Amino acid sequence: MATAVPTAALPTPAGAGPAPPRAPLRADPRYLTQLQAALIKSGELTASPKSFHSLLQAAAASPTLLPYAVSLFRLGPRPPPSTPCYNVLMRAFLHAGHPEDALHLFVEMLGAASACPDQHTVACVLKSCSRMCALDVGRGVQAYAIKRGLMADRFVLGSLIHMYASCRDVSAARLLFDAVEENGVVMWNAIITAYLKNGYWMEVVEMFKGMLEVGLAFDEVTLVSVVTACGRIGDAKLGKWVAGYVDEKGLVRSRNLMTALIDMYAKCGELGKARRLFDGMRSRDVVAWSAMISGYTQADQCREALALFSEMQLAGVEPNNVTMVSVLSACAVLGALETGTWVHSYITRKRLPLTIILGTALVDFYAKCGCIDEAVEAFESMPVKNSWTWTALIKGMATNGRGREALELFSSMRKASVEPTYVTFIGVLMACSHSCLVEEGRRHFDSMTQDYGIKPRAEHYGCIVDLLGRAGLVDEAYQFIRTMPIEPSTVMWRALLSSCAVHKNVEIGEEALKQIISLNSRHSGDYILMSNIYASVGQWKDAAMIRKEMKDRGIEKTPGCSLIELDGVVFEFFAEDSDHPQLREIYQKVEEMIDRIKMAGYIPNIADVRLEVDEHEKEVSVSHHSEKLAIAFGLMKLDPGATIRLSKNLRVCTDCHSATKLISKVYNREIVVRDWNRFHHFKDGTCSCNDYW
Repeated sequence: MATAVPTAALPTPAGAGPAPPRAPLRADPRYLTQLQAALIKSGELTASPKSFHSLLQAAAASPTLLPYAVSLFRLGPRPPPSTPCYNVLMRAFLHAGHPEDALHLFVEMLGAASACPDQHTVACVLKSCSRMCALDVGRGVQAYAIKRGLMADRFVLGSLIHMYASCRDVSAARLLFDAVEENGVVMWNAIITAYLKNGYWMEVVEMFKGMLEVGLAFDEVTLVSVVTACGRIGDAKLGKWVAGYVDEKGLVRSRNLMTALIDMYAKCGELGKARRLFDGMRSRDVVAWSAMISGYTQADQCREALALFSEMQLAGVEPNNVTMVSVLSACAVLGALETGTWVHSYITRKRLPLTIILGTALVDFYAKCGCIDEAVEAFESMPVKNSWTWTALIKGMATNGRGREALELFSSMRKASVEPTYVTFIGVLMACSHSCLVEEGRRHFDSMTQDYGIKPRAEHYGCIVDLLGRAGLVDEAYQFIRTMPIEPSTVMWRALLSSCAVHKNVEIGEEALKQIISLNSRHSGDYILMSNIYASVGQWKDAAMIRKEMKDRGIEKTPGCSLIELDGVVFEFFAEDSDHPQLREIYQKVEEMIDRIKMAGYIPNIADVRLEVDEHEKEVSVSHHSEKLAIAFGLMKLDPGATIRLSKNLRVCTDCHSATKLISKVYNREIVVRDWNRFHHFKDGTCSCNDYW
């Protein structure tokens, strides 16, 4: 129970006279102590239970005054505490976040001669059980309520349903709901909230439809739950109906309801409507801001998410854990290291609890920014981890070229008795693929079903195709696809086609492209890969033919795009870029860069450039790839010796890979490049992938 603070410890202003006994009560400790003294002096404190109850109620109204309320209740002088007095203090404990103290007071009350628990007591105790997930205690309280005949009270029933829901016994909550003859909106809200708390989104929607069928009135609590469920299952139709009802009934002033609608629209992919509602809100709390930022992040509009986060800071709204998870996710996608690092420092500075979700987002962010050592530090600082946390780091190590360490981490995960998921094995197989650990990959693939009972999914089969193909076992990879128990996907055939490009296998490459086209894929990269395969073996006519076929089908080449963050701002560059305020200076820097690395032995690889241009144009074309422009910009803007970090939407080409290795050596810079598949850490003329990508 909370520590009692003696009344004498609370100051009384010098020279202030006692307040009249029946003056209006205010939650001011100086005022209350004066009033207490006046009531004692007049004898009314011990003679009038009503006066004592009013004084106790005023003291318990604020969590900061709770110690004073406890001292008043414990130390007296006072009349024997009545049921209402016990209820006041129990509610105060609950509101102050001390449900265990409320339960202790309930037990004490059971043995008190001056008080007997009533329906308000039982409802409060059940709420305490909910907070503590104390299912067995809650069942005992239910037995007491039955014995005392208190089960007819709707607040007791609602609190009981809420208790079962909080303890994840939804079936018991539903049985209780069905056993009640007349269910009003309080009971319906209780069972709907029970389903909502446990992720039964469809049941929430069905219950609401049931309310509509019987013509039962609903309230704001109902609508918030229903709109939230609509967002989770993508039921925009019902969500829009609720939005229309809210507008018709003039409920737009409800911040909770408007926030739920924003979240619903965002999760249903209608970000324009979500943003209009958000902009139209008169006051926006952290929940509203977080809902909109999360919507942008989930829709892969990460730059918009970070821009809105900046607006949130300017508005003076302090972010919470939910905000930080979305912002870190956006930073991870964009490779916005500076912004994400600021978020980490904010979490530390504000002492935000490093929950599993927030901690995992932090690990994932650092890993996806190529800062694997920082990811490990974040991982080790977490007080509690789950399988998703371990998986985030395993996948991070895999994509950053630390395959052996990823497998060692997987072993540590098993020693910690953390069960791997199917996603964990995707990370493990990726680690094997990126590090040419063929036998280890085969063993872990077999182990999935034999040791863990996890049925391989398309992603796992794709990893094995990639593993074999990268290692030069192209024929085996092809046979593996042919004998799989599932239908091969475009991703699998594309992985095989990429391997054919590396190992110059024309025959299987042609078959892979044929299968990709049959699956109605219109990705330009597939045709370009096949054209490059033909070019690599001197089949120039076939290379030109495949490019023509691509053009005839109306398939345009996906432009290369690279992102680089400087001073918290993300800059975007495209191949052959012509839309940048410092374009002239950037191209001059590129020319200087190419000249310097040529002196160090760089020979432009023009084999993959379009065939219809001359040799000089081909050299110029490869020098204007997006990552070279971004690297030149980084050399211009960053301090000498600072690491250059960028991310690219396509796979790093052979020429850029060779050039970047030499740039790192000539300019004495570490350069970290994240392409669509993995990280490349360039330093001193070498790459972490060991030229195996």
